[in-house]
Amino acid sequence: MLAKISNSLIKTLVPNEKRAYDVRDIGLKGFLLRVHPTGSMCYLCQYARGGRVNLGKVGVISAAQARERAIEVLNNYNKGIRPSVTKGVSKPKTLHEFIECEYKPWVLSHHKRGEETLSSLNRCFNKLYSKPLTEITPGILEQWRVKRLNEGTTQATINRNITTLKAVITKATEWGFLKENTLKNLKQFKINRSPKVRYLSVDEESRLRQALLNRESQLKQERASANQWRKVRGYSLYPEFADGEFFDYLMPMILISINTGLRRGELFNLTWDMVDISEGSLILASEITKNGSSRYIPLNDEAYGIMQQLYKKSALKKGLVFPSKNDQPFNHVKRSWASILSKAEITQFRWHDLRHHFASKLVMAGVDLNTARELLGHSDIKMTLRYAHLAPEYKINAVKKINWAVK
Repeated sequence: MLAKISNSLIKTLVPNEKRAYDVRDIGLKGFLLRVHPTGSMCYLCQYARGGRVNLGKVGVISAAQARERAIEVLNNYNKGIRPSVTKGVSKPKTLHEFIECEYKPWVLSHHKRGEETLSSLNRCFNKLYSKPLTEITPGILEQWRVKRLNEGTTQATINRNITTLKAVITKATEWGFLKENTLKNLKQFKINRSPKVRYLSVDEESRLRQALLNRESQLKQERASANQWRKVRGYSLYPEFADGEFFDYLMPMILISINTGLRRGELFNLTWDMVDISEGSLILASEITKNGSSRYIPLNDEAYGIMQQLYKKSALKKGLVFPSKNDQPFNHVKRSWASILSKAEITQFRWHDLRHHFASKLVMAGVDLNTARELLGHSDIKMTLRYAHLAPEYKINAVKKINWAVK
């Protein structure tokens, strides 16, 4: 696009959602304005083929000031003075500056889990934030990977983290902050794409349920004891719970997961307007599902009974089904989860494996794969095949049915 770069022109420019574009000044050759998908703009000076320098951001300097800097850069270059020492030429943007000023507005407006992405970047790569984008190289990331591996992080988790960072560097390249993608040659760990899916054996599920009941009983006894102590001293009493009532979130969360296959994020963000108490079903809103599509899940007897009890105890009958103490969605329940697994003597079992358990029980009960796919919210049947394997003992029984009678 050719135009006279001015403050009035800048007010009329509209960003392209997919990629950055340049406006070349019609009067001064080499003077450009770059418009990023986020809406931010910067002035550039192209002093030679493949050679550009950043003159400053729109809003920080005016178009007239940028034009003067461009003239200075071009004149100095013609005299043999490299632009790197020219007054007014900015240093390469740091990773943190790019994320905050450019990537953050874009990812928040284009991805429903933008906040999670930014949180992950900050948690995993904050020690790299001060480095210029040009220094985010495979060598730096290899050092980072070795450190994470030594800390016990799995290769799959490291791959996911690096994929998140590579998306940032890809955008920095697309939008002109990098001449080339510094991480394009970075290879990921090779992961077994068909790992053994972990689910509970009949005995493990029985132990988990008993551990949950024991925990409920212990917490209620401790509450009754505390109230007895407070009563003697004339203090106000804490609420007590009748038999059959849940003391807190953990037991209903786990049982709902076992009976519905909800992802952890779906469970934490489930609200009462997604629960049809009269029909006994869930209709998950697209905003909380992984694939962005709404999902219908009928409740079985156990799940329906739990939802009825929680609904009766809910004062407002709206908002989160499982609110945290500050009425916000839970981020995690790691401590409680680890504790209950320890008491149930269950090892190598993640919260997400409750979803595997649900899927496996469906198939072992004879549910067809397409129905299982719909209940799990998979857009591709291949994902359901990964979850919906049969337990070894069922395979053994199947093979036994064709034994040749030995006479």
